[in-house]
Amino acid sequence: MNDRVREDTARRLEKAMGALGTAAMARMEERLPWFRALSAEDRSWIGLVAQAGIAGFVEWFSHAADERPAPSIEFFGTAPRELKRSVSLQQTVDIVRVIVEVVEAQVEDLAAPGGLEELEKAILRYTRDVAFAAAQLYAREAEVRGSWDARLEALIVDALVRGEVDDGLHSWAAALGWTSSPVVVLAGFAPDDDPRAVIDSLRDRGRRIGLDLLAGVQGDRLIVIVGGATSIKDAARGVVSKFGPGPIVIGPEVPDLHAAAKSARAAVAGLRAAPAWPDAPRPVLAEELLAERALDGDEDARAQLIDTVYRPLAGTPLLDTLATYLEQGTSLEATARLLFVHPNTVRYRLRKITELTGYQPTEGRSAFTLQVGLILGRLSGIQPG
Repeated sequence: MNDRVREDTARRLEKAMGALGTAAMARMEERLPWFRALSAEDRSWIGLVAQAGIAGFVEWFSHAADERPAPSIEFFGTAPRELKRSVSLQQTVDIVRVIVEVVEAQVEDLAAPGGLEELEKAILRYTRDVAFAAAQLYAREAEVRGSWDARLEALIVDALVRGEVDDGLHSWAAALGWTSSPVVVLAGFAPDDDPRAVIDSLRDRGRRIGLDLLAGVQGDRLIVIVGGATSIKDAARGVVSKFGPGPIVIGPEVPDLHAAAKSARAAVAGLRAAPAWPDAPRPVLAEELLAERALDGDEDARAQLIDTVYRPLAGTPLLDTLATYLEQGTSLEATARLLFVHPNTVRYRLRKITELTGYQPTEGRSAFTLQVGLILGRLSGIQPG
């Protein structure tokens, strides 16, 4: 195409820009259901983007073929940031495709005599390069958004572990789209993989099993917050394989993210105390490590043991029965002799202790927990009578 034909075609394109933009909007309204669902304001912004895209093509075409720069996608900057976040790459491609269809439908009228073939080739090259450039733009923004999301995720996990729950945490969680309940926190050791790869793997796992997951690697420790599981067992099943070797502790289920600091505190305390029970199951509930956590200095565990073991028994014959039974090596006959009661009376009292505390004195782990709770109650200064 000689310069005169190209210049004549460029002038025709420039004169037709308004009509092309209007036709493109009408075609989008007709062809794209997602476009019709937008607000009038958002549709207006997309109209401006379409006009800017057509203007960008006209300006690009006005250069000689061997001097044309790489097509610019700065026209996407016409729209506000909020709209760019809500319009996906596929929808952007839909917009470009509609504009191309509109221009191609009128290409014979737009091209100056002798310029039809060159205009068609220019349209194909321009739209191809714009599509690639748009894909690169979305990829870059996805990387930036991913890095920002990762920082928010780390802040949320750190805040919950520290117990610093405030309005900021809810804002961060909302930015990540977190709405799930109930919530469970798991603590264990991180695998040797790169921390970013570990977190990405957990996110992928969460998407596949339909759960919300937030995770953070803190030194050698991996903290995972699971939302939306129907049970603690389901929450654990989905993520246990992502931890490294060693114990995994599950905090108690809580109703929402605001209360998750309690679950995180119990899980982390349980992870610290887990070496005291080498044969613990994997994963293990933080509730099953109450005695070890209390001995390790966990005030929450100490208070819980006093409330669940000592207080229900204080001031009743059950307390003396339990103390004697444990001191006598869980011997029923020896306990009965020291208390001057029938062995059946001891059996009855032991059943009552189980009903009141949830721990069975005749079972090894439960007896150990009851012993620690009894000692803590005595040290607390609570009067038994």
